[in-house]
Amino acid sequence: MRLLIGQHIGLPYLLPLALEVLRENPMAEGHMYEGDLLSAVLTRNPSVWAEFPELSRELSEIVSKLAGLPPDLQQKVEHFLAP
Repeated sequence: MRLLIGQHIGLPYLLPLALEVLRENPMAEGHMYEGDLLSAVLTRNPSVWAEFPELSRELSEIVSKLAGLPPDLQQKVEHFLAP
């Protein structure tokens, strides 16, 4: 799922599934490193989130509750949450 999301394939189908996983485990890993699914989701183009505002709000709720993230992932969260 991480790879397909990173390649912008099937986002209307995969983003809701990814958020289901992230709701349960925000640091879920897709065979690369802890939090790689979250990283793939967070780094989608802002235009993607404009198409899916409900998913964007849900992701904002998920990441706003996270603490103690690795610096690179924390930076991605901050970039996603920035207005």
